[in-house]
Amino acid sequence: MATATPSPPGTAAAPSRAARPAEPRRTGRLHRSNLIAYLMLAPLMVLLAIFVIVPFFQAASLSFFDFSFYLPSTFIGFDNYRNVLSDPIFTQSIVRGLLFMVLVVPVGLVLAFVFASVVKGMGRRLASFVKTSIYLPTIVSGVIASIVFILIFDYYGGILNWFLGLLVSPFRDFEPIPWLGDPATALPSLAVPAVWIGFGVTALIMLAGMLDIPDSYYESASLDGATWWQQTVHITIPMLKNVLIYLLIAGCTGAIQQFELPLIMTGGGPLNSTMMPNLYIFQHFTQDQRQGQPLAAALMLFVVLGLVSALIFRFINSEKTQEG
Repeated sequence: MATATPSPPGTAAAPSRAARPAEPRRTGRLHRSNLIAYLMLAPLMVLLAIFVIVPFFQAASLSFFDFSFYLPSTFIGFDNYRNVLSDPIFTQSIVRGLLFMVLVVPVGLVLAFVFASVVKGMGRRLASFVKTSIYLPTIVSGVIASIVFILIFDYYGGILNWFLGLLVSPFRDFEPIPWLGDPATALPSLAVPAVWIGFGVTALIMLAGMLDIPDSYYESASLDGATWWQQTVHITIPMLKNVLIYLLIAGCTGAIQQFELPLIMTGGGPLNSTMMPNLYIFQHFTQDQRQGQPLAAALMLFVVLGLVSALIFRFINSEKTQEG
């Protein structure tokens, strides 16, 4: 006859696995947490549906009509898209937007990276002053910034031509440069205020990413004899990959959609050399009797922005940062 083995003194018998009442409580708490999260997200989802999702699908449906606010609309299928794609001004505006992106984004990222690297090594008080100062262009209205740079690029009394005249005049006669009046220089001239306006936010985000990198990585690299350049290439840039992806997508999509600068500084000229996609859509939407074509152009621009974002994700994969 088998006898039960007594438990050692001072120890309690282990509870049976079958009797675990904590699981229903845990499930109930999880459901309550999910319910609270859904309730907190509900206002945002309602606003997103009202101002983004519903207008998007409505615009997509109206792009297949000969649509007007004042005249009866008729269904015309893909005619609006064919008209947009056959318009050389629109296709050139897309190419020009991509070129503007190439002029603005790399320069802005490099300048922001250099600035963030310098500020990271500063003292706390000086760094706070510099960060506040560099953020000021961001809060300046795009209209005000456009007017300021119009005065800088002015042909006769502009500060830039005046300064170049001081440098060149001792050697040869200086002819003022029509920065905003020459198709060859108009678009690069718009890139300068675009970099200036976006520099503050880009630099601060870059600096926040650098400060989030553990100092132990740099200390270990210094002990191994790594130079500043080696630490930057093998530690800073890889650890900033997620930040760089965000800045690339935000910078590229923002540059292609630039609207205020070409509208105020050049009006799309000279000879449509600064006609950006959003300015093209705006002019056709406000000047044409039928608004189906600008709606189709807006959706085509949406596709271009999606392709640009997808290419960035394709070539730069985000990774989860692991601290050692």
